[in-house]
Amino acid sequence: MAESTVVVERGPEPEADAGPSWECVRDAIEVPRDGAALDAVQYAFDTALTTANASVVAYARASFARERPLFACIRDLTARIHRDFTYDGEATDTGTTVARALELRAGVCQDFAHVAIACTRAMGLAARYVSGYLLTKPPPGKERLIGADASHAWFAVWFPSYGWVDFDPTNDVLPNGEHITTAWGRDFADVSPIHGIVTGGSAHEIEVAVDVIPS
Repeated sequence: MAESTVVVERGPEPEADAGPSWECVRDAIEVPRDGAALDAVQYAFDTALTTANASVVAYARASFARERPLFACIRDLTARIHRDFTYDGEATDTGTTVARALELRAGVCQDFAHVAIACTRAMGLAARYVSGYLLTKPPPGKERLIGADASHAWFAVWFPSYGWVDFDPTNDVLPNGEHITTAWGRDFADVSPIHGIVTGGSAHEIEVAVDVIPS
C-alpha cells in the first residue's frame, strides 16, 4: 500500500474565443523561437500508438476550421470524441492503435486520449499523453467504495504564453482539482506504470486499487 498527500494547482487557460488561432500555434511549433516551443516540438511527432492515417486526419479536420482559436478547436474535438466513442473496457487493450480505436469508435480513456493526440498532431500541433488519477465519486445514490478506481488518462496541448493545457475527452471536461497528474509522455508506452518481462508460471494477473479522497 502506498499513501500520498498531493496539492493540485490549476494553471491559467486561454480564452475560448480570443486565444491564438491553431494556425499561429502550428507555425510556432514549425519554427520554434524560444525554449518552451523547442521543448514542445518533441510532442508533435507520431508514435507507434498514435500514428494518424487518412481517417484520423479527416476526423481531426472537422474541428479545425480556418483561423479558429486553438482552444475552441480542442474543446470541440474532445466533445466530439466524448459523443462519438463508446466506453468499452473489453474493446481494446494497451497495444491498440489510434487507427483501430477510430475504426471501432470504442475503447477506454487511453484510447480516447490517443485519438485526441493523433488528431492534434495531425494538424501540426504538439500534444502529450497524461496519466494520473481522478477524485473518487460514487454513482448517484451509492456509497463510495474504497479502492474502486484505477488510473485515468487524458491529454494536454501546448499553447504559446500559456504552456500545457489539459483536456479530458473521456469525460468532456477541463481537468481541474479532481485530476491528479502522475506522469506524461508521447503516448501510453512512455508512462506505463509496469513494464518488463515475467518468467515462471503459466499465468499472471495484476490487481490495482486506487482511492482519491479530498483532504
